[in-house]
Amino acid sequence: MHTLVDIFSGAGGLSCGLEMSGFNSVLASDISDVFNSTYKRNHQGTKIISGDIRQLVGNQILKLTGLNEGELDLLAGGPPCQGFSVNAPIRSLDDPRNHLFKDYLRIAEILKPKVILIENVPGIVSLGRGTVIEQIYKKLQDIGYVTNHRILFAGHYGVPQLRFRTIIIATRINNKQISFPSPTHNADGVANFAKAKDLCIRLTPLEKTHLLDKTTAWQAISDLPEIIPGEVGESLEYKTPVQNEYQRTLRGNLKTVDNHYSSRLSKVNLERLKHIPQGGSWRDIPFDLLPKGLQRARRSDHTKRYGRLHPEQLCSTILTKCDPHWGSFFHPYQDRVLTVREAARIQSFPDTYKFIGSLTEQYQQVGNAVPPLMAKKIGEEVSKLLS
Repeated sequence: MHTLVDIFSGAGGLSCGLEMSGFNSVLASDISDVFNSTYKRNHQGTKIISGDIRQLVGNQILKLTGLNEGELDLLAGGPPCQGFSVNAPIRSLDDPRNHLFKDYLRIAEILKPKVILIENVPGIVSLGRGTVIEQIYKKLQDIGYVTNHRILFAGHYGVPQLRFRTIIIATRINNKQISFPSPTHNADGVANFAKAKDLCIRLTPLEKTHLLDKTTAWQAISDLPEIIPGEVGESLEYKTPVQNEYQRTLRGNLKTVDNHYSSRLSKVNLERLKHIPQGGSWRDIPFDLLPKGLQRARRSDHTKRYGRLHPEQLCSTILTKCDPHWGSFFHPYQDRVLTVREAARIQSFPDTYKFIGSLTEQYQQVGNAVPPLMAKKIGEEVSKLLS
């Protein structure tokens, strides 16, 4: 098995998918204790460092894993990039606000892994008119790596979600060509970014005919039992037998499901929901029931807010809270928001994956994660570099 260290590991979505492709997570690190608790629950053989990456020493990682410099196969992670201000005239990794990216690359320089994987939001490629990516490339080149990047669409890999992520892969293995996973599913997504669309994989009509059909939102969650919002949903029996391959992959041999609960909706949101059909949104709500902000909105704005999922389409991007004010998170048939488990299903977490913490923290863990099935496909390409 290839060795993996996951920095900014969160609840472990990236590690989960990489392990599916044959990696062994030997160490993970995140600043959140509750996220680390979820990671530990689901990756019991992995050592955990809980704390700020700025205090993390590469030699400490080598000691904990028993690895020598250059032996680690893959360093993976998603450093936040809030310090890269679009309006700043000069942007550099030397900006003290960007310490998280700097420290990630600092650790990479000490460990000297064979491959480095960085995932981030699509907007990173256009920040500073591309200077942020240039700085990352330059630093990686300085420490001996060849680098490439693309923007990948989760729907192309069977994930029932409109989610794009920038994936940067760097390697110091000579004579190896960096590649990105080819789509397996015929799914379309409209990118909300214009300047980096050339980095996305575009399918031709002929290519689409050879791919599997997209995984829909209802295919992802149709076997999960009905619930009463606000009630604890642990060890609930599935509503139906497995209905499709996606459910078979994520359910395995389980008989019951956990983390299947959601918060209650307010009286006004329940009233709004009466007017929203499948695939509908805030535009279907009577004007006098709309929140004040949406009463002032243009019809072309906020396209997914107060949306009810259409069972035959992809879900909008799962966020750190399934709040209807921010996206399309109403259940297609029941008058409630998605449960933690339904959000995890749409993110492609297996049902064996147990989330720990408050309801709010569990939604955060799911929403922050890299979809495991997408990470699995990326891991398969990284394995080609290492083989």
